[in-house]
Amino acid sequence: WMFLPTYENLRQILLSEDCILSLIHPGRGIFGSDFGTTAFVICKKCMSNYTGIYYRLYKKQGDVETSEVREQAFLAGESVFCAQQSQFSIIPGQPIAYSTSHNMLKTFAAKKIGDIEYPKQGLSTADNERFLRLWYEIDQLKFASNCSSNENSIASCAKWFPFNKGGDFRKWYGNFDYVINWENGGYELRNFKNAAIRNPNYYFEPHVTWSKVSISKVAFRYRPVGSVFSDAGCAATFHDDVLWYALGLLNTKYAQRVFDIINPTVNYTQSTIANLPYIVNAAKKEIITETVKKNVFVTQNDWDSFETSWDFKKHPLLRNVSTISEAFNQWQKECDDRFNQLKANEEELNRIFIDIYGLQDELTPEVEDKDVTVRKADLGRDVRSFISYAVGCMFGRYSPTYDGLAYAGGTWDDGKYNIYKPDADGIIPICDDEYFEDDMVGRFVEFVRVVYGDSSLEDNLRFIANALGGKGQPKEVIRNYFLNDFYADHCKIYQKRPIYWLFDSGKKNGFKCLIYLHRYQPDTIARIRTDYVHEQQARYRTAIEGLEKQAAAATSTSERVKLTKQLNKVQAQDAELHQYEEKVHALADQMIKIDLDDGVKHNYEIFKDVLAKIK
Repeated sequence: WMFLPTYENLRQILLSEDCILSLIHPGRGIFGSDFGTTAFVICKKCMSNYTGIYYRLYKKQGDVETSEVREQAFLAGESVFCAQQSQFSIIPGQPIAYSTSHNMLKTFAAKKIGDIEYPKQGLSTADNERFLRLWYEIDQLKFASNCSSNENSIASCAKWFPFNKGGDFRKWYGNFDYVINWENGGYELRNFKNAAIRNPNYYFEPHVTWSKVSISKVAFRYRPVGSVFSDAGCAATFHDDVLWYALGLLNTKYAQRVFDIINPTVNYTQSTIANLPYIVNAAKKEIITETVKKNVFVTQNDWDSFETSWDFKKHPLLRNVSTISEAFNQWQKECDDRFNQLKANEEELNRIFIDIYGLQDELTPEVEDKDVTVRKADLGRDVRSFISYAVGCMFGRYSPTYDGLAYAGGTWDDGKYNIYKPDADGIIPICDDEYFEDDMVGRFVEFVRVVYGDSSLEDNLRFIANALGGKGQPKEVIRNYFLNDFYADHCKIYQKRPIYWLFDSGKKNGFKCLIYLHRYQPDTIARIRTDYVHEQQARYRTAIEGLEKQAAAATSTSERVKLTKQLNKVQAQDAELHQYEEKVHALADQMIKIDLDDGVKHNYEIFKDVLAKIK
């Protein structure tokens, strides 16, 4: 009742007719962490000049303190504030913002950001499973990312378009994950029961967006032309001469302090953003604009360095050096420079706006490292992402000599693959030994050789194995990673919507292979069965016969025990593969067609009996 817009009328009546004499604000956690509590004394008479006493018994909004900590804070007289309730009416929504300083109150006299451009709520599909996809699930020929208007989107004949859906805490640029079915101007959505299409005339315009729900702080990002926005990823479509200045202001410590005052909840609504005081300093406008543009550029480079960006061009460890170690060192310096530059820029913007609003004695410009939202280099993560990129090259999704997606639907172009040819049939086996010519580990070793050269191959494989953290020879470590961990990493990075699918016979590793979703054909499973499963079964039979003879002829007990252990393992794998073959056979005979528009979740379910579980 002290802050939420729902209770503004209650606060208006209370502040105009009564007087708060004293109030204790313990915060959250008294009756459970989801409930805030307060205790207060009210005089049934308005005394506008009366100075009330307010005790705040928590350190930060959202903290859940113990009763003992609160009691100690109260007895020690910590966080005691004195305020005349007439000051609350100065603040939009009249929150009981007792901790607001006099200097901060003065800033509320300025016009608000909503006077320049009122933030807008976007659409709600009422069925996200039906209308939304992650961008990498779809056929890229049906995707348009830079339409400038609704009319332009219709003319493109595309089905899928970028969609603001909130996302992680990230400033300036990023969270380009989702796409929406807006085919023919959103015809299907417009005719779908319960869908709410709000402010469609502003779709596809450049804008500032943010995640409506954020547990701690809120972050604002630039969206260029091309996006539809939602009820969870709202938009403020400022004119270009205002946009950069407003974005800079919104990402400052001053703005966060205002939001904490007028609506200290996890919901950053349009009205909350609209009520931010907006002061333009003409003398500082140019430097603010240039600094904000640099921040957007820096964070865009960071976002596009990872393959989960649709503007990703090439893995950052592909450099004109002979070792991956050198490449990583260069990448690490690049990341550090980017991080330090962004942090310095954000602190400079804080400093400028703190001066503009006259809050030098109240706010400091420093930015904590955890709030700088570009990624530093991470050896384990970056080597794993290099392996993921290599797998993409094996399937033809990427090519070392081609920027961006080489194939994600449409017509195959051999001309994009000069120095490293993708797998011919789009089926790559992962076995505990090199049984097949196109074995995953063999293909990966060849990729490393092509990228960095022959002379440094062993050093590079050793560096990769050390980064993975396994024990044994480099190829053994890499093989174990593919067998046991690669797919889990892939599913995590691709938000449980994998584009590479793992056919997996079970815990004995009898048979595994990867396919690329966008190269799937109705006969793919039949080819897996005849060209790989049957061949693997034949190898197991041969191996079993050989091990049985060797065990029988063994002259020492230790040798016989070792051979028997190997025999038991192969027999278990053979038995597992026999059962798996029956499942594969049943699906292969159906020659199933899939529609990428249905999304990974739907299509994966069709083949769940032969695919690895997504965890």
